[in-house]
Amino acid sequence: MLSVDTELFPITVVGLIGGSAFGAEAVGALMDCTVVLGSARQLSLVDVPAGARRLELAGPLPDLFTELSRYVASGEKVCVLASGDPGFFGIVRSLAQCFGSQRLVVHPAPSSVAMAFAKVGMSWDDAVVISAHGRPLDQAIALLLPADKAAVLTSPDNPPHAIGAALVERQCGPRVAHVVSRIGEPGESATTTDLTGLAAGVFDPMSVVIICAPSYCSTSGGQGWGLPETRFAHRGGMITKAEVRAVTLGKLDLPATGVMWDVGAGSGSVAIEAARLRPGLRVIAVERGADDAERIRTNAADHGVDVTVVCGDAPDALISLADPDRVFIGGGGPAVLDAVLGRLRPGGVVVANFTIINRAASAWERLGNLVEINVSRGVAVGDAGVRLTSENPVFIVWGSP
Repeated sequence: MLSVDTELFPITVVGLIGGSAFGAEAVGALMDCTVVLGSARQLSLVDVPAGARRLELAGPLPDLFTELSRYVASGEKVCVLASGDPGFFGIVRSLAQCFGSQRLVVHPAPSSVAMAFAKVGMSWDDAVVISAHGRPLDQAIALLLPADKAAVLTSPDNPPHAIGAALVERQCGPRVAHVVSRIGEPGESATTTDLTGLAAGVFDPMSVVIICAPSYCSTSGGQGWGLPETRFAHRGGMITKAEVRAVTLGKLDLPATGVMWDVGAGSGSVAIEAARLRPGLRVIAVERGADDAERIRTNAADHGVDVTVVCGDAPDALISLADPDRVFIGGGGPAVLDAVLGRLRPGGVVVANFTIINRAASAWERLGNLVEINVSRGVAVGDAGVRLTSENPVFIVWGSP
């Protein structure tokens, strides 16, 4: 903190929307200032008193703040301009560290993030907000990858297309991207695209990019997991039933990022639900039948998720894959389980489903946990009412060796 006596002279911070102060008090503070600090763009848009000294917010902040402190100490009425809410990824943090928060009088405007979500008609109380302004891009991408819904504040150093290119390079799953630019200004715009379009586009670098998984952005109000079998194309009932799938996904305890294998994937229903639940997880479905493998690709596309499909026999088909953090085994004998356990990353979890008890018992000896799932479904009996029809029992075995 600068050793300057600023006790009598506060610093006013005014948030702007489209070059205008928000609220009567903010307008009054701006019109009363004698020194105004802001970016070149802000200074070109805002109305300040004719005699006020204008300082451009450029170069190292410590040097600017040293100059600003001289005006503060001499009794000048200093006003610092910011976009939107200056306390939200804004200059308030730096000013407070330098001058002390008790010296600041802050007049916020609605944040650019709130304005961006309003522009595209979305709520944002459940969004992750990330700044790529003056921060390394890799840090922003690491936070963005596992997020279902996020907003990224971009900058000339990290413009919207750089966000898209980095996500494509990291093999992020499908995303809907909204680029909202010139927020609150006459030229305000919103463009909706996918990650490829975001990477290839030309956008105002000072934008807010809203990115969300297609399933998360859906307005259908669909079920979270354990989707009905009718939501997947399958071959002759070769699909993990919805109730069993829901328990299986719970036992997998899916991480936000990492690698998951679905071995003997069949219709791909477990892999696809995992990709829906954890967009940042890299999901690989292994299936030996070419027709079934193609069916998995079609199902994944229908659900708007990214699942890598490998057509081949396990365990040989597993050799070239990245080591997994989670594995679901829907088909395969002891050799598959041995191969999986030999590749599982530390702390990883394996879940295997069986319909034959002796195979389940053998896997239980390796994994340590077993549960039997019996499901009975209601079936109408004419005008008489309903009866229960039992599905075949399924044994779920899991563990973290």
